[in-house]
Amino acid sequence: MNITSAAGIISLLEEPMPELKVFALKKLDMIVDEFWPEISEAIEKIEILHEDKSFPQHDLAALVASKVYYHLGSFEDSLTYALGAGELFDVNARNEYVDTTIAKCIDYYTQQRVLEAEGKLPPTSKGIDPRLEGIVNRMFQRCLDDNQYRQALGLALETRRMDIFEAAIMQSDDVSGMLSYAFQVVMSLIQNRGFRNTVLRCLVSLYRNLGTPDYVNMCQCLIFLDDPLAVAELLDRLSKGSQDCVLMAYQIAFDLYESATQQFLGRVLQALRATAPIPGALMVKPIVKPAAKVSTEAAVSSESTPVMETESTTPVSEEKSQRSVESLNAEEREQQERVDALSSILGGEISIDLHLQFLIRSNHTDMLILKNTKDTIRVSICHTATVIANAYMHSGTTSDQFLRDNLEWLARATNWAKLTATASLGVIHRGHEQEALALMQSYLPRDSGAGAGYSEGGGLYALGLIHANHGAAITDYLLGQLKDAQNESLKPYNNITYTTIYRGFCSQMVRHGGCLGLGLAAMGSHRQDVYEQLKFNLYQDDAVTGEAAGIAMGMVMLGSKSTQAIEDMVAIIELK
Repeated sequence: MNITSAAGIISLLEEPMPELKVFALKKLDMIVDEFWPEISEAIEKIEILHEDKSFPQHDLAALVASKVYYHLGSFEDSLTYALGAGELFDVNARNEYVDTTIAKCIDYYTQQRVLEAEGKLPPTSKGIDPRLEGIVNRMFQRCLDDNQYRQALGLALETRRMDIFEAAIMQSDDVSGMLSYAFQVVMSLIQNRGFRNTVLRCLVSLYRNLGTPDYVNMCQCLIFLDDPLAVAELLDRLSKGSQDCVLMAYQIAFDLYESATQQFLGRVLQALRATAPIPGALMVKPIVKPAAKVSTEAAVSSESTPVMETESTTPVSEEKSQRSVESLNAEEREQQERVDALSSILGGEISIDLHLQFLIRSNHTDMLILKNTKDTIRVSICHTATVIANAYMHSGTTSDQFLRDNLEWLARATNWAKLTATASLGVIHRGHEQEALALMQSYLPRDSGAGAGYSEGGGLYALGLIHANHGAAITDYLLGQLKDAQNESLKPYNNITYTTIYRGFCSQMVRHGGCLGLGLAAMGSHRQDVYEQLKFNLYQDDAVTGEAAGIAMGMVMLGSKSTQAIEDMVAIIELK
């Protein structure tokens, strides 16, 4: 039969016999969702029963009190008594009360775990309530038992439970898929850098302990952890293994070049080269040394070739430097060749050369399109657009035939259009690094008299485009040219003449192009000397140079997370 009131059952709570009180609590638990307004008037009696530890069903009293407070909207009190209910609070039940309480429980647990991880718990705190952790653990177990591994992984990351994070991955039927999902979640949703690094370290360990270690994804994690020494150690270990391991090392090296910054790759190279039997015998890429003021003209004039020097950034021990390649045994010679090959791949020479050759062979641009565009539209702004379109169409192909066939038309470019036209050569010859200076020498700054500022600025910009994100060989040259242009602008003149004014005006465009070129060449290198020179140009009272310097500073410090760089940029924004 249906009851219309809970008054009779509530009255049993005042009986002296514990059995009657237990019977009353069981009945109240069954009808609390319907008669909670009446039961709430006797909530104090129920709370007293819960606090009486000698009462055999004090947990049941806590469960009833929790449900009453839930219906009253007091979720904090509801959670407190749900914790007191212990095992009677069934996390597997499917109702609104359980779902809401679990949500509140997880939210509070997450808050406590974050405070604990960050060391922000109050000194008077006794730590996380074991009862709270018990409910969360049962919730985790329910997810794992129901094969809800992604949900368990997400909750584990929210609550910073690395044990559950690992269990959710390793107990799933698709471990590789879960690892991939975990990596995506970590990189897209976790904002705290310290915790993200902890999770990435965990992923590295999981990738390493697979039946077949996933070295590729392991290295991706190490890139975000900014741990080049671990990457170099991995490459060294693989290079000393079987043929398959060596091939894997080469593949990882190609992937690293595609995804890591110049600064990271440089540190990997330095550590890897030190493991070679003879580091000094490794092939190194020529570096253009910044020429002195007297020799600048010789470095860029049409009568001479660029000055090149070979420089190795790898420290060579005295013992290793005394050895020769001929003194190596077969095993050491093979290892020397493997490290040499890895160095070439990480340095980008192989990738750039293959990409360049592919674009040259696959160049099927329709020159008629450009010709018709040039002949049909004769507006100056469209002249620049056509030049840029030609650069895009022939990007990386080294084919500047259209420009050579239309030199008279190209000569119409003036001022900034001339800088753009010159810089477009850098797009066309993207990756053609070995001949870069020879190709651009007629557009580079000279010491002999006042040059064409727009063309020279475009020439430096073009060099940066040719060496974009791979500029170790040209960065010092561009840095030297930028310093020369800066010195020219600061040079005092006793007599103000048209020539001195013109040279100062030209210096502005050279610095603009030089900053952009330097930023592109040193992209992601985090070189402090380059950054300081760009910052010096930024602080000059020159909007044209300042804009380029600001952009270049961002490119140089790409991915550095440098607090000082951010503060410098904020300061100049407030100053302007």
